[in-house]
Amino acid sequence: MKLKTVLNGIDGLKAKGNLDIEIMGIEHDSRKVKEGYMFVAIKGYETDGHKYIKQAIENGAKVIVIEDLNSIKKSDIDNITVVVAQNTREALAKIACNFYNNPSSKFNLIGITGTKGKTTTTFMIKSILEKYGQKVGLIGTVSNYIGDKNLGESTRTTPESLELQQLFSEMVKEKVDTVVMEVSSQSLKLHRVDGCNFDIGIFTNFSEDHISVKEHPNMEDYFNSKLKLFDMCKKGFINSDDFYVAKLKKVNKNCDIKTYGIDNTADLIAKDITITNVSVDFKVKIGTRNERVKTGIPGRFSVYNSLAAICVANTFGIDAEKIKEALLEVKVPGRSELVPNKKELTIMIDYAHSPESLQNILSAVKSYTRGRVISVFGCGGDRDPGKRHKMGEISGNTADFTVITSDNPRTEEPEKIVKQIEEGTKKTKGKYITIVDRIEAIKYAINMATKNDIIVLAGKGHETYQEINGKKYPFDEREIVKKIIG
Repeated sequence: MKLKTVLNGIDGLKAKGNLDIEIMGIEHDSRKVKEGYMFVAIKGYETDGHKYIKQAIENGAKVIVIEDLNSIKKSDIDNITVVVAQNTREALAKIACNFYNNPSSKFNLIGITGTKGKTTTTFMIKSILEKYGQKVGLIGTVSNYIGDKNLGESTRTTPESLELQQLFSEMVKEKVDTVVMEVSSQSLKLHRVDGCNFDIGIFTNFSEDHISVKEHPNMEDYFNSKLKLFDMCKKGFINSDDFYVAKLKKVNKNCDIKTYGIDNTADLIAKDITITNVSVDFKVKIGTRNERVKTGIPGRFSVYNSLAAICVANTFGIDAEKIKEALLEVKVPGRSELVPNKKELTIMIDYAHSPESLQNILSAVKSYTRGRVISVFGCGGDRDPGKRHKMGEISGNTADFTVITSDNPRTEEPEKIVKQIEEGTKKTKGKYITIVDRIEAIKYAINMATKNDIIVLAGKGHETYQEINGKKYPFDEREIVKKIIG
């Protein structure tokens, strides 16, 4: 593709050199650059791509996109076309859209944002649309899919813009009808989804999470980042029971926004809810009739996720029986996932890793468990330290017994994180123990549990690794439970 075409429609660019040059590929990682490629230098949290311009040119880059002309030596750019952008992240997103011929305009695109529920809601929508006969792509925290084909584990909730457009292009080739994707606040803030042609946006809920130096400086920045999705959508569905989310209808007048909920007035309301330890069912209006809907993911939060999925299904005109079948059959890795075991203990794996999500899962299981709720959790390193004592307090107040342990300590000392969590638990009357080694913590919980109890392994969910000092070690809690018990 000609450089002129790649840069078409992007404002604020300044270029020096040949614009008729043929672009063979695009990269933001200088190590992956090949002959005839364009290299886009991005200033990241860890490193600055401008430092690697010389390496990119040596590897064959014929075009470089930069923010700062002073970052390069004139002698390094002989016979090289230089494009200067005000923001290279933003430019990369639009360049990638152009290079891959705007693939998101060739299928229905559904984006889901929110602190919790994104993953479950994407899987629910995928399940319903497939019952309807569509070929569906899914992009999110767990894995990326084209129909039944798993494209591998995701490295982040929403891919970088270049990888995202490559993925979309592959989905177009595979003749996908609809793509449903998780849209993180970081992806909106860092322009990863710029240029995407969203048809429907969903806002599940909003609570404290992702506040750190590398993510969002405060809750306002976190919230405002999420709102950007609805500037890119034709139609939106939002949770009317969430105080913050409900504000969206007042601040965004360009998107056609409808509501769903349980307690407050909404366009789609769930009533007569029944929750057990293996399912939840409720009444909801689909078409002109009130239908009884059931899903095998227990908890009140599953009602909200189901309602969001039903909103989408109604937009497509899908009949009630297909919706009911799909929601009953849907399975989501690491979300209220029950682990079968020889001891016949109730052991649930859940991704809850924020104060509100931990409160929700522990409160949900406490409402239907005959015995004790045994909570096993930790907090991730290099992430918001302010939530650690809060989560310790929540578990101490809600669970019958808490085992404080490690999550992904990353570059922090796990003992330090455990102590910060313990500060919150000490404020409660809850019984607890600290065991830094997560395998030993799980073993302790299993050994103390009876068949009437429930063990909640919170925080890691679908993850099959534990990240320590920048390295990921194999850590699949399903396998760990089997080894301990089997």
